[in-house]
Order: sequence, then structure tokens, then C-alpha cells
Amino acid sequence: MSGKRVSVNVVDGPVPKHRQLREILLAMIEGELVPDAPVPSERELVARFKVSRATVREAVGRLVAEGRLYRVRGKGTFVAAASIESQMHLSSFTEDMRRRGHKPSTVVLGADETAAPPPARAALGLDVTDRAYRIERLRSADGAPMAHEVSWLPAAPLPGLLERDLTSSVYSILAHDYGRVLDSAAQTVWAEGADPLRARLLRVPPAAPLLVFRKTSYAAGRPMEHVTSWYRADRYQVHMTLERTPHSGSGPGHHL
Repeated sequence: MSGKRVSVNVVDGPVPKHRQLREILLAMIEGELVPDAPVPSERELVARFKVSRATVREAVGRLVAEGRLYRVRGKGTFVAAASIESQMHLSSFTEDMRRRGHKPSTVVLGADETAAPPPARAALGLDVTDRAYRIERLRSADGAPMAHEVSWLPAAPLPGLLERDLTSSVYSILAHDYGRVLDSAAQTVWAEGADPLRARLLRVPPAAPLLVFRKTSYAAGRPMEHVTSWYRADRYQVHMTLERTPHSGSGPGHHL
């Protein structure tokens, strides 16, 4: 926060007033306000900048759509924290956050050895009688909750895994303690609204947008982890570089 107060006014002219107000509010976000701070109410903005309610709603609505502000029903509109952008590559949450200059932390919500549910069992190539580890964790960056994660790993090749420090990188544990270096993965991504559990864990309103990643990771061709992660969409972005290849399809991601 710079502490520089914004004192620009909205004036009549060729630039629409809602665009002028958007720029003023954006300067306030970047110069006066910290993440999660409330912005002035609609009534206050109308009085301060001598504009209509429609102008305020348009300007604020655009900043909400751009991810710079977020609304909480019954409480108001607040400054959104800057999003963390992730490249699509195989790395642990801990590695990913540190590389981007953020301080990662983890709370283990649960860890046990049990029978894996059918989807995880199939992904890991396990028989019905095989045991698996279930590890549930809350992942944060700079103290702010970022993702809720549920991982399944085969128990047989990883004896004693639950005795390790699961607040650290499981990828590092697999490599250093078991010689299992994860070198490839298959991942699916979709969006869904936060259910009550994840809304509470991630400190977002119910039904807030989340990015869901479901990934199966392999070490030398053997599946070693099947994980589902729910990320706050207001704090996390994914960057992908796409290249056109001969005979490429026409689905999403192929229109370059």
C-alpha cells in the first residue's frame, strides 16, 4: 500500500463516466486499499463523485468481473487479493508457491490408511483388497487459504508415509525417502461453486467459483498419486502456452 490518496473527479467529456470511475477505483485499489479492505458503499461513491447509481454499479461491476473486487452478500464489496498465476507443469504446491515468491504453508486435516474409493483405486491401478493412504490438507500462500486438497497414494510401495511430515512437500518425500520421482501426470481441470465445507475452509462465500484440478501422477510409469485440489478462483490463475500441431483438433485450446 502506497498511502497515496486518489483525488481525481469524474467529469463530463468523451470518456464515459463509468470508465472514469473504474479508473479512479482501480487507482484506489492499487494506492490506498489493502486486500480484503471494504471499498466505499454505492451511496458514498454517488455522493463523493457526483455520479448516478447506474454509473457506480457499472464501474464496480466491471472491477468485480475483472477479479479486482469481490462482493459478500449483506456485507459489501471488498478488494480482491492479487491472483497467483501458475504455469501448467508438474510440481508440488510448495515448489510452485516458493518459485513465485510466496510463502507456502500446510495444515493436515486428516491422514489415514484405508480402502480407496473406486475412482482413486482405478487411477492408481489397485485391487479391491489393496490399501491406500488418504491425505487431506489445506494449502495456503502468505497465510491466506489457497486450496483444499485430497490425495490418494498406494500404501504398499510407501511404507510409513503417514509418519513423515505431511505439512511439507509429499513430492519431495516420495523422491528423497522412497526413490519415487514423479515425472509425468494426467490432469483434468473444471470449475464449480464452493460447497459449505470448502467455503468455510477457503474463507469464501458459498457457491464462490473454484478451480478444480484432478491429477494422477506417475513415477517411471507407475501411478503414485491421485489428487483432487479445489483452488480459490479469485486467487489462482492458470497460464498455458498452446502450439498448433498438424492435424490438431477443433476443441477448446486449438483455436490459435
